[in-house]
Amino acid sequence: MNNKQQLLPDQQTELLNTLHVRFEKNRNRHTGLDWAALQAKLEAAPEKLWSLYEMERTGGEPDVVGQDVGTGEYIFFDCSPETPKGRRSVCFDREALESRKENKPANSALDMAAAMGVGLLTEEQYRMLQTLGKFDLKTSSWIVTPLAIRKLGGALFCDRRYDTVFVYHNGAESYYGVRGFRGSLRV
Repeated sequence: MNNKQQLLPDQQTELLNTLHVRFEKNRNRHTGLDWAALQAKLEAAPEKLWSLYEMERTGGEPDVVGQDVGTGEYIFFDCSPETPKGRRSVCFDREALESRKENKPANSALDMAAAMGVGLLTEEQYRMLQTLGKFDLKTSSWIVTPLAIRKLGGALFCDRRYDTVFVYHNGAESYYGVRGFRGSLRV
C-alpha cells in the first residue's frame, strides 16, 4: 500500500466517528448489523478505510447497506442525497475522455473510482439503494455498463424522478454538471 493511501491516526478517528454517527442515524439501511464488529473489521483494513475516507472527502456520505452472508464482507454505498459533489462533471471512462477533442472534463468516472479503490454501482445495486431512501432526485449517476453497449460508444446512468428509478443511456464521452457516480466498497 502506498503511504499516501494510509490515513493519519486523527483522520482515522474522525472517519470512524463520522461513520458511527451515520450508522446509528440510519439503522434502516443495515438492520441487524453490529457497529462493534464493523469497526473491528474497518480497523483491520487500513486500505479500505482510506477508500472510505475518499468517498467521504468527495461528498459521498458512505454507509453500510448490507453484509454478504457468504464472505462476511460489509457493503458500503455512497448514500448522499444527490450524486457526490466532488465526483460530478465527469465522462464515463478513459477512452471517452481521450476521444473528446475539446471541452474535456477533468476526469472520468472509472478513473476516479479506480484511484479511490471503489467500484461504480451496478444497476441492481442502484435499485437496491433506492429501496433505502430517495436518492438522485436532481442529479444522476453513471453505473456499470455492459461491454456490448460500451463498445458501441454508450454508457448507462440512473436517477430517480416521479418516484421511479430510471436507467438511461448517453454517449460515454458526455458529461454534465449534475452527473457523477456513486461508489461501492466491500470491507
